[in-house]
Amino acid sequence: MTMLSIWEKESFFAPADIVIAGSGLVGLWSAYYLKRSAPSLSITIVERGTIPTGASTRNAGFACFGSLTELVSNAQEMGEDAMLELVEMRCRGIRRIEKTFSHKKIGFQRNGGYELITGQGSLSTSSTPTSSASPGSSLITGTTDLNELRSRIDWLNRRLKKIVGEQKTFRLQNEKIDSFGFAGIQHLVENRAEGQLHSGRLCQALLALVQSMGVTVLNNIEIKGFEKMNGHLVLHTDQPFGLRASQLLVCTNAFARQLLPQLDVVPARGQVLVTSALERVPFKGTFHFHEGFYYFRDLGDRVLLGGARNIAMEEEVSEEMSITNTIQEELERFLRDTVLPGHHYTIEHRWSGIMGMGAEKMPILRPINDQVFCAVRMSGMGVALAPVMGEKIAAMMTGGPATT
Repeated sequence: MTMLSIWEKESFFAPADIVIAGSGLVGLWSAYYLKRSAPSLSITIVERGTIPTGASTRNAGFACFGSLTELVSNAQEMGEDAMLELVEMRCRGIRRIEKTFSHKKIGFQRNGGYELITGQGSLSTSSTPTSSASPGSSLITGTTDLNELRSRIDWLNRRLKKIVGEQKTFRLQNEKIDSFGFAGIQHLVENRAEGQLHSGRLCQALLALVQSMGVTVLNNIEIKGFEKMNGHLVLHTDQPFGLRASQLLVCTNAFARQLLPQLDVVPARGQVLVTSALERVPFKGTFHFHEGFYYFRDLGDRVLLGGARNIAMEEEVSEEMSITNTIQEELERFLRDTVLPGHHYTIEHRWSGIMGMGAEKMPILRPINDQVFCAVRMSGMGVALAPVMGEKIAAMMTGGPATT
C-alpha cells in the first residue's frame, strides 16, 4: 500500500475548512463564491473522475432559461410564482457567466433561441391566460390554434418583462421556418435572449479561476461516505487514505444519493449526437422542441442534437453513461425528417451525460446538518443555475450575505 509523504499530507491532502464533492459547474462556482466571501478558507474539491463526470462537460452547451411550452408546463406543474423564480435564477446565472468570462474564452454566442411547434402542439388550451390567470392544467395533442399561441406568448411576455429585461421575450417568427429548412413545423417562436457556449471551455476557465484563488482540486478520488469525529468530518474515500474537513458540500447532482440517500434526486440520462460537417448549416442559435425534451444547435459547420428522453423515460433513469439504440434512432429520425431534411451528413460523435432530476424542478439547496450541505438537482439547467446556486450556498455556509 502506497503511503502518503509528509509533504503530501501537509499540502494536497491537508485537512480543509471545506471539502466540495464534485468538480462540475455547481462545485466550481461554489468554490469561487466561498473564496470571494472568505478568502482565508482552505477549500478542496474532490472529483471522482479525471474531469467532471456527470453533465457539466457532457451537455449541449445551451445558455437558456426555458422555452415557451416548457415554461407554460412548469407553471402548470409548480405554480406561476415558482416558475418565475426559476427563470429569474437562470437569467441571473447567465449574466454572471458573461460578467465573469469573456465571450471568446468560453465560446459564448448570443444567437438567440427558437422553439419549433408542430400541429401536434404541446400548449395548454384548457383555459386562456389573462393578466391574472395562469395557464390551464392539461396539455393537448391536436392542432395548435394561432390565437391560443399568441395568447400564451402575451401572457408569458408580461410576466418575464422585468426578469429578462425585454419588452417581448418570445415572438412568433413563422417566416423563418422555410429559410431554416425545417419540415413539418407549423410555428416558430423566437427568444433573442438565449445564448450558447462551449461547456468544456467554461469548466476549464472556472477550474483555472478557482485554482488561482488557492482552491485545491483532487481528481480520481471518490468520497464513499463520511462521519463526525472529534468535531470534524472524516471522509472515507476509495483510496487507501481518507480526508478531513470542517464542512462538506455535496455538489454531485445526479449522484447525490450515493452520499445523501434521503434526497429526492433521480439520475436522468441525456443522449447527444453531432453530425459531420455540412456544406451549409441553414440556421444559427439554440432550438427546442416538445417542451425542451428535444434540443439542437449549430456547432460551427455541424449540428448538435440531443434529448428524446421522453420516449423512454424509465429506461433513461440511469447512472450509466452509455447510449441506446432506442434514443439514438429517434434522434436520427428527428434530425432527418424535421431538422435537416434533404441534407447529406453522417453522425460523427455520440455521448451521454447524467442530469439530476426529481419530483420538483426547484434545485435542492440546504444544510443536511450543521456541517454538511448540498447544492444538487439542477434539472438539466445546470449551466444557467450553477452561478446562482454557488453564490447562495456560499452565503449559507459562511453566514454572510450573497454577493452581487
